Amino acid sequence: MMRRHVILAFFLVIIPPAFPWYAGQGEPDLDAFFLALAEVESGHDDAAVGDGGASIGRYQIQKPYWRDAVEFSDIGGIYTDVKKKAYAERVMRAYWKRYCPKAYYARDYETLARIHNGGPKGHKKKATIAYWAKVRRAMEK
Repeated sequence: MMRRHVILAFFLVIIPPAFPWYAGQGEPDLDAFFLALAEVESGHDDAAVGDGGASIGRYQIQKPYWRDAVEFSDIGGIYTDVKKKAYAERVMRAYWKRYCPKAYYARDYETLARIHNGGPKGHKKKATIAYWAKVRRAMEK
């Protein structure tokens, strides 16, 4: 019985202060950000195909990205579902929650954009800086 109390105390006392971005957070409003990403990626074209066929949909999601998100969440579906706006956004949210939850809940658009473009460590890649600049400009419109 004592052990259960210690474990419960750990989850109630230690975890929330260590991860304040997680405790009690709802889903952040990313509507304007999603609009900017869609503008930059495809001009809002759900049927868009890019990168020699490797990226599809308005957000140009590749199969490994989708697989990472689906493995981390319970959204299900098949890869070609990313051609649907709402499904693609659920995939992106799951991907960000997996690889950059602090940035996701803080609405750190730069980190989110750069990870969307460059993978789990995209926010550290120089190659994603120009992409972020395009997204930022699209958000300012």
